[in-house]
Amino acid sequence: MKPDATGFLALDKVSYAYPGRQAVVRSVSLAIGAGEIHGLIGRSGCGKTTLLKLAAGLLKPEAGRIQLQGHKVEGPGASMGFVFQSPTLLEWLDVLDNVLLPHALHGQVSSAQREQALQLIGQLGLSGLGHRFPSQLSGGQQSRVAIARALITAPPILFMDEPFAALDAITRGELQRDFLAFCQSRGTSVLFVTHDIAEAVYMADHVSVIQAGGVSRQLAIDLPRPRPPALRYTPEFNALCAQLRIAMEEHA
Repeated sequence: MKPDATGFLALDKVSYAYPGRQAVVRSVSLAIGAGEIHGLIGRSGCGKTTLLKLAAGLLKPEAGRIQLQGHKVEGPGASMGFVFQSPTLLEWLDVLDNVLLPHALHGQVSSAQREQALQLIGQLGLSGLGHRFPSQLSGGQQSRVAIARALITAPPILFMDEPFAALDAITRGELQRDFLAFCQSRGTSVLFVTHDIAEAVYMADHVSVIQAGGVSRQLAIDLPRPRPPALRYTPEFNALCAQLRIAMEEHA
């Protein structure tokens, strides 16, 4: 699905400071289209995770406004999904029940919801693992469960904070590929934070470079979808990576 050019998630001159500190997000404006995958990249401490939390309603801005689907973001809601660096699975629940947790928190789980969860588990490469517990899974499998849990309610937008950072390179690449295919099939919008330049280029439609709490550069990733793993070794891919690296180093 080609991203909609209009602002599905819109941040307008958003600023934020933690108590007793200078502003960590400074007058940031972003417009993310429906179905778009947008990456935030920058050095540690630049404000990108704080910006993600503001966009998701986990923090309230001191200035500016944030809208999702034309409505002011007052806090996290049912239209949002979250995936963080740690899968944070419940050890006493098996894979199926971890995925179904968002439904279980709102009442009894229906047979249709169970069937949907099993289908989602299969689509994310976990077929046959529904009755395993987190301790019986690899790190990559746990990350897939966390993504399935975030997607089970079919949220229009997903917020992700370095969800693949702890994985080895091969597992990370496989999960990126499968995740992209799934989001494209559903038209899910994604705002994600990463330190990995190659990950930002491979996953995103647009990347914003965050420096000192502001957006110093926005780069359109004009690469075809779907994106096969071999794309990472093309001159076009490497040229985009080089542009992002230069942008990160310009104001270091």
